[in-house]
Amino acid sequence: MEFVVIGEKTRTGGLFALTALLLAAVNLRLAVTSIGPVLTEIRDGLGMSATVAGLLTSVPVVCFAVIGLFAPRLAARFGAARVILGGLLLLTVGLLVRPYGGNAFLFLLFSAVAMAGIALVNVLLPSIVKDRFPDRVGTVTGLYSVALNIGATTAAAATVPITGAFGDDWRLGLVCWSLAAVLALPPWLLLARDHRPAAGPSPTDPAPVRVSRHPVAWALAVYFGMQSTSAYVIIGWLPEIYRDAGLSASTAGILFATTSLLGVPLSFLLSAYAGRLRSQSGIALTLGVFGLAGWSGLWAAPAAAPWLWATLLGVANAAFPLVLTMIALRGRTPATVVKLSAFAQSVGYLIAIPSPILVGALHDWSGGWRLPLGFMVALTIPQMIAGALAGRNRQI
Repeated sequence: MEFVVIGEKTRTGGLFALTALLLAAVNLRLAVTSIGPVLTEIRDGLGMSATVAGLLTSVPVVCFAVIGLFAPRLAARFGAARVILGGLLLLTVGLLVRPYGGNAFLFLLFSAVAMAGIALVNVLLPSIVKDRFPDRVGTVTGLYSVALNIGATTAAAATVPITGAFGDDWRLGLVCWSLAAVLALPPWLLLARDHRPAAGPSPTDPAPVRVSRHPVAWALAVYFGMQSTSAYVIIGWLPEIYRDAGLSASTAGILFATTSLLGVPLSFLLSAYAGRLRSQSGIALTLGVFGLAGWSGLWAAPAAAPWLWATLLGVANAAFPLVLTMIALRGRTPATVVKLSAFAQSVGYLIAIPSPILVGALHDWSGGWRLPLGFMVALTIPQMIAGALAGRNRQI
């Protein structure tokens, strides 16, 4: 019985590919969400200012924007599975080395190595879904979004307790997450044996398209950028916002984990439902309303109803699986989906780069969180507009 040939459309092959896809997806955010709960300890240990810490929260979006642009060419030449394997190897190295760099520069550098690996996997997973599961795009996207959120939630909730178990050594609390990346390697080693460039064009494909010429691609890119801005400000600063409001580090970590935990059921349900609709505009607008309410609540009184604000922002974060589903639906072929995914994610992350840094700078300048949180309330409006445009029933 053949388990490893990615080109075979057998039930067993599909199950193996799905398992590999889910193991990769678990790793797509835990390298990021593990930082926020111990950011104060990292800053103290490495001597980081708030502005430099804001730069740390921007490392993921910089890498995702720049490295993601190379994914389509690499996939066309080597095959998507091989490139994903390479991305997972980079992630493993980055996670193992960064806690022990000894200074802020090396921590940033090896964080960038880890995020470069994630960037390649980010772009190519939607093409694997389109190629392997063309009739179940919404459902499978929902499943791997669930896996992503499980990884993000686990890292957010468990980093502080693990750090405490190791004698409050935040370095050991971070390096343990490299084990998840190691576990994802074996199935992709097997899938990489397939020499078919799964993401590249085939002789029967239509003429290559330039997705940058299509309004749909730009709407997806702006929506991706706006939701990424919100997500990475939450990842980078939400625990600190709660801690500055008087909550304990463990409570702030759990509240932050709640925003990811909500994504576990929402990712699957929303993606499966959105995949059956011709238009996803209404869903994008509804999620935007939740974001407006959550950011406004934090702006008004973060400690008054912290669980409510975390819940509202957790629902708003479901914009991520929604945009992944829309990317897979808007492209007619797997090759087009790779190009659309690379364009939407790279341009989107470029849009998102300044905001986490700006939030930290606004906090330093104003001495509080009201100004940066007001900024986040304002950014929710263009997100809603872009989501409504991206959700229309159009294909490239």
